[in-house]
Amino acid sequence: MAAITQRIQSLAGLSFKAKALAQHDHDVVIVAAVRSAITKAKKGGFKDTRPEEILSGVLRAVYTKAGVNPALIGDITVGNVLPAGGGATAARMAALHSGIPNTVPISTVNRQCASGLQAVNVIASEIISGQIDIGIGAGVESMTFGYGGGAMPDGFSEAVLSNKEAEDCLLPMGITSENVAADFHVSRQVQDEFAAKSFQKAAQAQKEGKFKDEIVPLKVKWVDPKTEEEKEIIVDRDDGVRDGVTPESLAKLKPAFTKDGSTHAGNASQVSDGAAAVLLARRSVAKKLGLPVIGKFVAASYVGVPPRIMGVGPAYAIPKVLELTGLSKEDVDFYEINEAFASQAVYSVQQLGIPFEKVNLNGGAIAIGHPLGCTGARQIATGLNIAKQTGSKIFCTSMCIGSGMGMAAIFVSEQ
Repeated sequence: MAAITQRIQSLAGLSFKAKALAQHDHDVVIVAAVRSAITKAKKGGFKDTRPEEILSGVLRAVYTKAGVNPALIGDITVGNVLPAGGGATAARMAALHSGIPNTVPISTVNRQCASGLQAVNVIASEIISGQIDIGIGAGVESMTFGYGGGAMPDGFSEAVLSNKEAEDCLLPMGITSENVAADFHVSRQVQDEFAAKSFQKAAQAQKEGKFKDEIVPLKVKWVDPKTEEEKEIIVDRDDGVRDGVTPESLAKLKPAFTKDGSTHAGNASQVSDGAAAVLLARRSVAKKLGLPVIGKFVAASYVGVPPRIMGVGPAYAIPKVLELTGLSKEDVDFYEINEAFASQAVYSVQQLGIPFEKVNLNGGAIAIGHPLGCTGARQIATGLNIAKQTGSKIFCTSMCIGSGMGMAAIFVSEQ
C-alpha cells in the first residue's frame, strides 16, 4: 500500500511538470528573444548612445529574427526606470525608428529592477486575456544618461517619511545590501567567493562564444576619451566582464558603503547600459503564421518584503511562483537570479536550498552588468540561450526590487 501511495504521489508531482511542458494552442509562446551587449556606464561601448537608440536596435532585431510583420504586433511594453516621464516618449520614438508602424501602441512600466520582466508579464497577460495575439515585452536602461541625483525627486513628504518603512524606501541600495549581510550573517569572504565565481563563469562563457546567439550587434557612434575623435563602432560584447578575478583579488577592495561593511565595487552589480526584447504570441497564432516557437511563458509572481532588506526578494518570489505552477524547486533545471549584490544573491540561494551550480550558469549581473530596466528581459534571452546550449527545459528568472519587492517567472524552452 505504501508503495502504491508513493507511486501516486510521484505521478502527482510529475503532473505539474508535465503540465508546464505540455503544448496547447492557447499557450503564450516566445518566438524570439534578444539583447544588446551590456556595457559599462560612462565608460563602455554605449556611453555616447541614448537609450532610445539601443532600444530601437533590439526591437528591430527581435521582430526581424522572428520573421514577424511588425504591423501585426498588437502592443509593446518597455521596462524603464530612470528617465524623466518614465521614458514613455523615448520608447515610442524607438519603436517608430525601428520600423514598427505608428498603428502599434507602446507603453513603459517601472517596477524598478524587475521592469523588463514586468513588461513581458504585461504582454503575456494581454495575450492570455485575448486583448492581443502578438506583442513585445522589452527593457532598456542607459545608466550613463539616467543614473544619479538627477533621477531623484527634489524632496518627499515629511508626513509620509514619518512612517519608518516608507523612509526605508530611500535607503541607498548598498546599505540594504549591508543590512542583508548583517541580519543573515553573510560574510565578506562568502560574498567575494560568489562574486569571483560570477566573473569566472562569465569570462569563460565569453571566451567560448556562449553569449553570441543572444546578443544583437549594434553600430553606434563612440567618442574616444583620449583623442575626442568620434568614430563608428560595433558593440557586440559585454565589456564589464573581467577575466582573472579571484576571491583574493576582491578581498583587496575597500567597502563602498560603510567603513566596516562587506559590500564593494567587486561584489555588487555593475552600473550599465543595455536593452533586451522578447517577442511573444499565442501558440495558435504562431502556428498559423509559421513563426519559430523557442519557448513558453508559464507564470510570474510578485512579493513585497521589508524595504531595509529589499535584496531578499527572490527568496520569497521564487517559492510563490513555484506554488503557483505546482512545480518543485527540483523541477527547475536552472535559475537566473539577478546579482544586485552578492550578499542578497547568496542569501536567496541558501534560503531557497538550491545548488549554487544551478544558478547563473554563465555568470550574472556582478560580472555582466545590471541596466535596471533591461535586466528582466535580458535574463529571458540569456535563459533561452543557456537552455538551448545545455538541453534544459524549465528555468526560472528572478530579481530583488528596490523599495522592497521580489519577482520571479517560469519559462520552458522548446528548442
